[in-house]
Amino acid sequence: MDRLVRAWVDGWVLSRGAAPPVVEPWGCTIDVGADGHVARHVFGAIDGGVEEMAVRKVAGAVTGAGVWLKVFRDPSVVGGWLGEGWWIDPEPGHLMTLPLTTAPDRPTVPDGYRLRTWSRGGVTRTMLAAPDGSWAARGQLAPTGATAVVDQIETSPLHRRKGLGTVVMHTLQRAASQQGAELCVLAGTPAGRGLYESLGWTVTAPLTSAKFTG
Repeated sequence: MDRLVRAWVDGWVLSRGAAPPVVEPWGCTIDVGADGHVARHVFGAIDGGVEEMAVRKVAGAVTGAGVWLKVFRDPSVVGGWLGEGWWIDPEPGHLMTLPLTTAPDRPTVPDGYRLRTWSRGGVTRTMLAAPDGSWAARGQLAPTGATAVVDQIETSPLHRRKGLGTVVMHTLQRAASQQGAELCVLAGTPAGRGLYESLGWTVTAPLTSAKFTG
């Protein structure tokens, strides 16, 4: 399995409280146990290393709704390998990385907002509350040794374009550096890609997300 894919898998499992991954010849299977997300099959190769026959075989064996595939190759390619019953996310994701050469400066929180960061069960979480006390932004970090996975970065539509995403990311990157991580990894959406790239992140591979609907 590609080392970055494995780093993302290990961090994602910790971040989401999922079952330990079961290693397969083509990647791994993770039991999640949620409605609409029972399990996921993550392929361990990226780009041209992803084998068409492996994807077809794994996808063809899925019979239950709510099982996901995560394939680090462009959806325009992977989509042709899947049969009926598969929904493909129309917004392709990206596997992105950031070397932690130095910890970013402590972020400046916009006036009126409140930042709180805490750790529980090995996962560091940070949130921003708006001046009226409502939720404004959040994110979390799961370190697994030399790597750390940034996960679930969200900003309320009412509070976008105020630099809150940068505050969240810098807070998590500082936490990762302080915990000894040398590299951050995330699976980002097209909406978040611009923010991440502005902070020094680079795209390693495209990501196709597909769900079996039955």
